[in-house]
Amino acid sequence: MANSPKTLELTILDREYRVNCPDGAEEKLRDAARYLNEKMQEIKQAGAATGKVLGTDRIAVIAALNIAHQLREVESQQQGLNQDVRQLHAMIDDALDQDLQLEL
Repeated sequence: MANSPKTLELTILDREYRVNCPDGAEEKLRDAARYLNEKMQEIKQAGAATGKVLGTDRIAVIAALNIAHQLREVESQQQGLNQDVRQLHAMIDDALDQDLQLEL
């Protein structure tokens, strides 16, 4: 029998949300909710510091955009690292091929 999703209660920006979560992923979802809550609180406080009162929907969209931007930056860095690793593998393979040729 497949594991049925659990329902978790999460608090984000002082509001309670009930969300389904696959069995075994509860802590990761709680961690993601904590991260989102922190980012939304930062945006809310920044707005309050400038005298602006931002609605929850606007705070959520700004947080989502910031997190999506961070994700895209990390993906771009990862692609660069993957390319570096491929180049290193090729260099190692070339060096090993040359070493084998010298032994023959």
